[in-house]
Amino acid sequence: MERVIPAVRNVIQPWTSVGMRSQPSLEVIADLKPDLIIADAERHAAVYQDLTRIAPTLLLKSRGETYQENLQAAQVVGVVVNKEQQMNARIAKHKSTMQQYKTRFASQETIQFAVVSEKGMWMHGPSSYAGGVITELGLNSPIPNQTEKAYLPTSFEQLLKANPDWLLLGPYSEQTVVDEWQENPLFKMLKVSQKNQSVEVSPALWSLNRGMLAAEGIAQNLEEILAN
Repeated sequence: MERVIPAVRNVIQPWTSVGMRSQPSLEVIADLKPDLIIADAERHAAVYQDLTRIAPTLLLKSRGETYQENLQAAQVVGVVVNKEQQMNARIAKHKSTMQQYKTRFASQETIQFAVVSEKGMWMHGPSSYAGGVITELGLNSPIPNQTEKAYLPTSFEQLLKANPDWLLLGPYSEQTVVDEWQENPLFKMLKVSQKNQSVEVSPALWSLNRGMLAAEGIAQNLEEILAN
């Protein structure tokens, strides 16, 4: 449950875990007797037929979806659950909220989010969800927009090449490769080292949760970071 951001937890009580996203429990899902199942078109394609035997199942892109694709998926969900008007109103409110944040951002510095562990770093490019939120807010990425891959395995040399002004790190472990890289004399060449602009952020907010509540949380987090 700690992977679910508080803004989402507050609106889904009561709830029942149906397992990992990569391996949901069909037995638990069946016991819940759902009227509708919404599944990931990539992760759950193999169990789609099993899910349809439990309840009508809607497959939507989740893994690797962009910020705009997520808003489109929300509209589809609104139609399917017969709450199109309410969903359109929520999306309109969300766009207004994001526009308000955008007007408060004047920074021209580049901002890069990456998940990091002891195994490596993965920068989230402009086509990732977090990258799309950063772009929506009028902020700049150090990675070219035409980069198609959402998640970019990143070596120390590649980080040096990107050289963002801000590096926002979502750690998946206590010790990460960044601890090792900081011992390299070249680390001081990075703008984030010179400006002390490397900041740890919540991987749950920035990477694991996608949706309007997460995007608004990212915008709020960015405002707090850039104000310091």
